[in-house]
Amino acid sequence: MGKFQTDHFSLFIAEISANKQSHVVACIGLTFQQNTVEIGTFCVNSDWQNQGIGKQVLEWAEKKALEIFPTLTCYEMFVLDARTELIQYYERCGYSKTACIESYPIHANVGQPLINLQLQHMTKPVIKKT
Repeated sequence: MGKFQTDHFSLFIAEISANKQSHVVACIGLTFQQNTVEIGTFCVNSDWQNQGIGKQVLEWAEKKALEIFPTLTCYEMFVLDARTELIQYYERCGYSKTACIESYPIHANVGQPLINLQLQHMTKPVIKKT
């Protein structure tokens, strides 16, 4: 995994080497806030989807977050509410929807959606293995 880091944020890039070439297959970001980590900037290259890579990267990121910040109590993320398949995927990975729904961040200069979008907050408690 490659890495870009600032004070409270780390972005990890997953690459696969084949035929003397390196291919970016996924990325995932960790933003630390008090005793939580927000998981975002998570994507898997479309050529590599549905092969279990996303699950491996998410599990790796959760473990890495705990290594970086051992007192973590919660993983969290925000998912576009229109992406019901992603919400269901994260639920299968142990995340739960919360009552918190935020407006799409148009002010953050991330684009103007063509449909009404909101961000569904999801959390997963950190379970520390003894």
